[in-house]
Amino acid sequence: MELLDKYLDLKKKIFEYFGYVEDWVCIPIDDSRSQYWSLCEEKDGSGEVLFHEDKETVIDKDGDHYSNEIYTQRFLPKWVYRGEEYTMIVVDTRTDGNKFLQIFDNAKEIKTT
Repeated sequence: MELLDKYLDLKKKIFEYFGYVEDWVCIPIDDSRSQYWSLCEEKDGSGEVLFHEDKETVIDKDGDHYSNEIYTQRFLPKWVYRGEEYTMIVVDTRTDGNKFLQIFDNAKEIKTT
């Protein structure tokens, strides 16, 4: 099936871009490139990512932003994969057992000091 071959090839290319190697579980991709985002990561890799379509909501951190916990599982060597233009974060939504490889646009990152 040509469609499946194309899908698997594109998935492989996405993983190669980030240096991600699937292991133990297959985690689906979530396209969050339209969202502004801020990474709140601890030294041990735990933490969360805040995101919203409105930049000010992410900056304020007191509004109705969304957040996902960084999914720190031992079968992965790391949980935040930074590329030149995009970042992929392994997240746990804390809802119905959903985990995602959440992809953000680096141009929309809100860096905190």
